[in-house]
Amino acid sequence: MSTRADTHARPHSPTEESTPSTKTIVLLFVGLMVTMLMASLSQTILSTALPTIVGQLGGVEQMTWVITGYILASTVMMPVYGRVSDLFGRKPVLIGAVLLFMIGSVVGGLCNSMALLIVARIIQGLGGGGLMILSQSAIAEVVPARERGKYMGVMGAVFAVSSVAGPLVGGWLTEGPGWRWAFWLNLPLGVLAIVAIVLFLHLPAPIRTQRPTIDYLGMMLIAAATVAVVLVCTWGGSQYAWFSPQIMGLLAAALVLGALFIRVEATASQPVIPLGLFRNRSFVLATISGLLTGVAMFGVLSYMPTYIQMVAGVDATVAGLLMIPMMGGLLISSIVSGQLVTRTGRYKIFPLIGSAIMAVALYLISTMTLETSNVVMCIYIGIFGIGLGLGQQILMLIVQDAFPVRILGTATASFNYFKQVGATIGSAIVGAVFASRLATLLTENLSTVAQPSDAPGGALDVNGLTPAAVAEMPDAFRIPIISSYNEALLPIVQWLIPVALAVVVVMLFVKEKALSTSIDRSVDESTVVGTGDGSALAASALTEATVEDAEHPHWDDEHETGNVSGDRVPVSSDS
Repeated sequence: MSTRADTHARPHSPTEESTPSTKTIVLLFVGLMVTMLMASLSQTILSTALPTIVGQLGGVEQMTWVITGYILASTVMMPVYGRVSDLFGRKPVLIGAVLLFMIGSVVGGLCNSMALLIVARIIQGLGGGGLMILSQSAIAEVVPARERGKYMGVMGAVFAVSSVAGPLVGGWLTEGPGWRWAFWLNLPLGVLAIVAIVLFLHLPAPIRTQRPTIDYLGMMLIAAATVAVVLVCTWGGSQYAWFSPQIMGLLAAALVLGALFIRVEATASQPVIPLGLFRNRSFVLATISGLLTGVAMFGVLSYMPTYIQMVAGVDATVAGLLMIPMMGGLLISSIVSGQLVTRTGRYKIFPLIGSAIMAVALYLISTMTLETSNVVMCIYIGIFGIGLGLGQQILMLIVQDAFPVRILGTATASFNYFKQVGATIGSAIVGAVFASRLATLLTENLSTVAQPSDAPGGALDVNGLTPAAVAEMPDAFRIPIISSYNEALLPIVQWLIPVALAVVVVMLFVKEKALSTSIDRSVDESTVVGTGDGSALAASALTEATVEDAEHPHWDDEHETGNVSGDRVPVSSDS
């Protein structure tokens, strides 16, 4: 355990290292981009292939688990990967995550049943949960925050590309060489990523002040709580009614497990999500903003393609192409904002403006009618993408700059974890309300034009409507149906405007500090993780830091009074 006495007893040595050469960083960055691309593509590439997969493997009732299984496994593993990489090093953990993802891909490519496909997706999720956060942490460990903006901007663009490319590539593979290539494709990408990691990711070994211990109980509790939350969001309003015993039981389990998790983390020597993270103002405000942004973003992204197919009368491929303006706006604004952060050192303004633009875009989208042209719709969703791109990666930069390398993986993983939970909750809430409103409106609107028995081909099954079937219906049926979709979804989009505005309010309280120009490898993490004696020691360390802050400026946000240039002043180091 590190104490103030220890700090004074040890001679000070530099804890900030120079940045590697630009060539090395670029080559490493390419490898990390491939790693992130694998993770982001895996979430969307099977969406257009699922009908064909179900036709070949059967098990239509298990189809949703192909997506849910991956989300569950990856979300659960995020905080685990973050903490373990802080304890044992980024490089071996990242290689292990890539290998696990590749194993899942092999199982998926060879599977002959829906059950085995779900197992493959869970294995992929176990690896995929680390690909994104470890890549973000790795680049943060070699590039100072001031220079990192331009890299983070490009990382944000990966999500934009994969969101559009995933369904298109999945459809092309399904119609061409076969859907199994959606899995085999990951093998050469994985090999390329591992080669880049081995050759170009050169990081110093983690400096430890005590023997690393893994918080197994904390990991199990957060895993169980996360599973309960994701299942509530996935099953609620679809497979089970929101107030059914199953959903209420899962919700109660999530609350109990969450309370137990907090109690365990307060006393754990090296907790998986240190409660001391929440003492850091920048972390708390950026995480709240990320969670709210996830609610708004996935509330729109999850159902806009379906809306476009129904109302515009196009197939899934064309609907995906019509989403390009949103992703194009996200890509451009993400890269531009990252470059501007690197040049100016200013960052707070971008999430502020981005969230305001998101609110304006949500309002514009909510005003669309059946007569709105595709061009106007593309402009509106393009504006939404611009707002998203301005803020997403900057929030991550704020979190990472608030902590030294010693706790970087944990902070990055915790931020991503809460953002993913927010995205899941947002998608679930919008989906549940949308489905309920749609069922009511379909019944009301269709009852005014004809009895179900008058529908083409007999009774009209509102639960079996497809875009292709609706497009071929006579106007007497088609217009009430697409009107129902319009009236069901767009008012919900309007309800998301306060969510975007809430991000603006939260960001107003962020204190903009000079971004670091070097890598902080401070050893003392007790002020954040509460090592040794849990949260009590964390509180004690915070108090002590206040007394000696003038002599040893501390990286904890409440006491971060480093020099004007933004360089971190080390507390102590064994290196």
